[in-house]
Amino acid sequence: MRRILGRWMTPLLLMSLWLWGCTGTPEQHAKERGEELWFEEYIHDYGQITLDSDGSWSFVFKNLGKDPIVINKVRSTCGCTIPAWPREPVEPGASGEITVKYNTAQTGTFLKSVFVYSSAANSPVKLQIKGKVTATEP
Repeated sequence: MRRILGRWMTPLLLMSLWLWGCTGTPEQHAKERGEELWFEEYIHDYGQITLDSDGSWSFVFKNLGKDPIVINKVRSTCGCTIPAWPREPVEPGASGEITVKYNTAQTGTFLKSVFVYSSAANSPVKLQIKGKVTATEP
């Protein structure tokens, strides 16, 4: 009996821990990690997009902290990616957007990063866009 119980204890314990970790929302997990500026996604995959199409994407974020957050600057890794962000403080619990516009004037694959610098504890935050610009419709 002891041998059978011992054999099942480890898998049961591991499954219990796994299920416990699956509870809660992504926002709650971010808050537990001390993140104040939380994004719904950190990497956006355009997939295949057509040459000269609109390369804009908005990263939605939320202030999970207790104080207003000021986004000081948003920097791109190249001139082909232009970011726009709110200039006024983001109140606790409020949401906002950082819009990134990728220049789709050349074909080929891309992976670009944008860094969000703010008064949040988890500054800077790295956001990425990736995809493939093709000459014809996907």
